[in-house]
Amino acid sequence: MMAMLGVMLQGVVVSLEVFFLTLLFSLPLAFPVAFARMSRNKVARGLITLYLLIMRGTPLILQLIFIYFSPKYLYRFLYDSFSGFISAVGFWQGLQVLLSYNRFTAVILAFTLNYAAYFAEIYRGGIESIAKGQYEAAKVLGFTRFKTFWRIIMPQVVKRILPSTTNEVITLVKDTALAQTIGVAELFHAAQNASAREFSTMPIFIAGVFYFVMNWVVSFVFTAGEKRLSYYS
Repeated sequence: MMAMLGVMLQGVVVSLEVFFLTLLFSLPLAFPVAFARMSRNKVARGLITLYLLIMRGTPLILQLIFIYFSPKYLYRFLYDSFSGFISAVGFWQGLQVLLSYNRFTAVILAFTLNYAAYFAEIYRGGIESIAKGQYEAAKVLGFTRFKTFWRIIMPQVVKRILPSTTNEVITLVKDTALAQTIGVAELFHAAQNASAREFSTMPIFIAGVFYFVMNWVVSFVFTAGEKRLSYYS
């Protein structure tokens, strides 16, 4: 029993790494995506719209598989097609390094791109919900556009988007189980292996408890954040 729990705790650590690294990269990335989505530049807006459509319109599990396996096929295609024209060995070695990464890196890349798309739309909805009159009032008071956004608009946006963001973060906790698709030994992967070895469903139940506890912590943190920002209501 203790050995099984030890293996599952290692899986919990991997799941938490996926969770925190995804948030670390996707939350900031969502800002330029959201601004590009609201841009007056048709090219930028069109490209971001296509990106959002792909990320939100296809399953995350397919994105994981594509991001992990496609560079290998791309390298093979380029090598077979152009190696006869380019004899510089170093070029192909460098290209192979550039187009190859381990499973964990592929998971973080796929999760980041996927969740940045969802967070970007949440940001956009929050920003566009603020009345235009607040921008005009800040301009009359002498605020720059930068100060207006970060000191007046953004605190209100954060308050409004917290419930939607909480839902996405809770979903992220559960989605970490998809990392097993390309062989990353996270919590659910460890639970499945332990269940097969022990001929018991107990490891799956224990994994469910771990996921529940992690999501309870997420809900507690975000609920506390909403209370701290209640003075904007």
